[in-house]
Amino acid sequence: MVLMVRILFAGLFIGLVFSDPSPVQDYCVAVTDSETYIPCKNSSLVTIEDFMFYGLNATAEFNDAGQAIVSVNVNTFPGLRTQGVSLARADYKAGGVAVPHVHPRAAEVVWVLEGTFLSGFIDSEERVFSKVIQKGDVILIPRGLVHFHKNVGDVQGTILGFYNSENAGRSTFRDTLFGCEVKEEVLEKDLGLSAEDISKVLIRGRKLNLCGKGEAGSSASPN
Repeated sequence: MVLMVRILFAGLFIGLVFSDPSPVQDYCVAVTDSETYIPCKNSSLVTIEDFMFYGLNATAEFNDAGQAIVSVNVNTFPGLRTQGVSLARADYKAGGVAVPHVHPRAAEVVWVLEGTFLSGFIDSEERVFSKVIQKGDVILIPRGLVHFHKNVGDVQGTILGFYNSENAGRSTFRDTLFGCEVKEEVLEKDLGLSAEDISKVLIRGRKLNLCGKGEAGSSASPN
């Protein structure tokens, strides 16, 4: 109960600073099963279940980097639409990492529930701000800046991330640069790599062919 109160308090706190446009109605529950592009569920059909999310207490499947994410954004929780807030739970095996990435539409408040992490971000002047954080610590990641997390402890660890957007977005260097249809000559010039080197770039053991998407069977992390 105490944990849930803290989570709700943190969510309300970050929700005070809207990144998304401010709502003009009480709520707008997203319609996810319609082909008519109606943005909001009919208010007469809205129930308390539209404002509930279940499963944040469970660990998701770990990826190759030793990270397991449960994303709670408008795509998985329709009641968040227009509320300017979302969150995610991330579990890490010992040595697990969140590879450098950005959230283009939101700042992130990271709260350590269990474990010890090296967390930090890089600003536009290429300065690195990082610190080892432990259970109970909170770190702020400014919006749009490259950041990372690594479990530097000996046991599994867990963090919660809170975002001031209903859908913060996520973009990694490797996915966007090597996964998009960027001309090889551009990458050769910028990175000093040969075309052969670039062709060998792999993500999760598969060569990329579309922006952020691997060959059949590969998928990008939702957060």
